[in-house]
Amino acid sequence: MIQLDFVSTLAAAGLVLFAGYGLQRRVGLLARHNIPAPVVGGLLVALGITLLRAQGHQPVTFDTTLQAPLMIAFFTSIGFGASVPLLRSGGPAVAVFLALATAVAILQNVAGAAVAAGLGVPPLLGVLAGSVTLTGGPATGLAFAPLFEQAGVKGASTLAVASAMVGIVTGGIIGGPIGTFLIERRRLRPAGRAVASAPPEAVTAGDAVLALEPPDPVPPALAGEDPGARALLKGVVSLLAAMAVGSWIGAGFTAAGLTLPAYIGAMLAAAALRNLDDVTGWIRLPHRLLDDLGNAALALFIAMALMTLRLWEIANLALPLAVILAVQVGLIAAICLWPTFRLMGRDYDAAVMSSGFCGFMLGTTANAMANMGVLTEKYGPAPRAYLVVPMVGAFFIDFTNAIIITAFLNLLG
Repeated sequence: MIQLDFVSTLAAAGLVLFAGYGLQRRVGLLARHNIPAPVVGGLLVALGITLLRAQGHQPVTFDTTLQAPLMIAFFTSIGFGASVPLLRSGGPAVAVFLALATAVAILQNVAGAAVAAGLGVPPLLGVLAGSVTLTGGPATGLAFAPLFEQAGVKGASTLAVASAMVGIVTGGIIGGPIGTFLIERRRLRPAGRAVASAPPEAVTAGDAVLALEPPDPVPPALAGEDPGARALLKGVVSLLAAMAVGSWIGAGFTAAGLTLPAYIGAMLAAAALRNLDDVTGWIRLPHRLLDDLGNAALALFIAMALMTLRLWEIANLALPLAVILAVQVGLIAAICLWPTFRLMGRDYDAAVMSSGFCGFMLGTTANAMANMGVLTEKYGPAPRAYLVVPMVGAFFIDFTNAIIITAFLNLLG
């Protein structure tokens, strides 16, 4: 048996990650459904280890010491994106869309818990297959999984990944048809074609929001100093500082008896630092670089987390999980077809936003952008949708969703 230390495990996660990128490029189905590369690579390793285990072999053990810091680093980068001026720049539509997404996340958990209780399984399984993994995606699911394990949901990490993958696939499949149905049924068309929407393949989870940000400041360089290296150092130190302060905030929450995931304190610290910098300009944070650092940490975190999944632990919960997810998909489809469309204005942009809402409330922001891209390529630009959806889906919903999940954990745990 091979035993990997934490450095070797991180290196293995990197190799698994790039194997996933290679498969994603070569297998069109994976790219069409926005299956993340670290998920592709990590699940293949987990499946291989599971098959070997079934034959009586234990080929490798991993040291996942760095898994939690990588997860916290990603959510800290999300915190740096939570800018009050940025929220205001989106206007009332962003506030309405965020309020709707928050209400639907609560509804997902209520529906999931009710179905789970009716099936005779822990209600928290329904919450895990609710806003934790559907609104939150695989990263949030894996971040909260240890707390669900402690609360009695066995195999929570594996269940979280299974739920998130179903959400990503279904969010990518039904989002486009929902938008098409609304547009064709009501004969909607863009108000004007002067503004072009970004193609889906050009937009990542944070790109559409970062387009609203000023360019990263270039720090003055000393003689012989590389300005890029200086900016990178500032980004890394800012990220680490927020994580350090966040650990103190988390310790305070724990002392107060609150059950919170490890990243909440870091997110709050990063958000406070970001908004202080927006007002004072003292630090001049490199936002694009912080987003890149967060995305790199996320990719390695997911690859590492999935390599160590215990797939054999969820066999007896496969059917209840499938029933809960079927209810969740039907619920989101109904909400996209009626309340989302009506609340966002009942026009062409509202139909495109409904398609995007389906994408990130079941899958990820990448699903949302891909869904909207299909529609705008066919029918024309939807600039309001491209402003509102990624701003809420990539940043702000993570804050409200964390509060919702924590409330349900404390209520049902």
